[in-house]
Amino acid sequence: MSTVASELPRRSGRAFLKMKLKAQGRAHNGRKFRETCETVAVNAHGALILLKHEMDNGEMLVLTHPETQEEQECRVVYLGEPADRQRVGIEFLTPAPRFWGLDLEDSPPARAPNN
Repeated sequence: MSTVASELPRRSGRAFLKMKLKAQGRAHNGRKFRETCETVAVNAHGALILLKHEMDNGEMLVLTHPETQEEQECRVVYLGEPADRQRVGIEFLTPAPRFWGLDLEDSPPARAPNN
């Protein structure tokens, strides 16, 4: 018997945005790092970014917005294949829909089906 995984609805809309920002955290080797990274896609709950340093899933990062100097703590929740720059999915510890300077309002919660 096979099962089909269903994709959960997104908590907020996403935007494909190329933006440079500062990231600091601990790399796969345990050493602290700071680097300028770049976003691929953003939403109110996090982003997909490109990092030079290899990370471990669950590691913490601090992102700094280049114009506002606002900082957001986040957790690594997705790791792409290691390459020149690795795709890293991050989730903010608290939603920050205005961090990116875009209108990324939360989407309405999914409703339970009627019985």
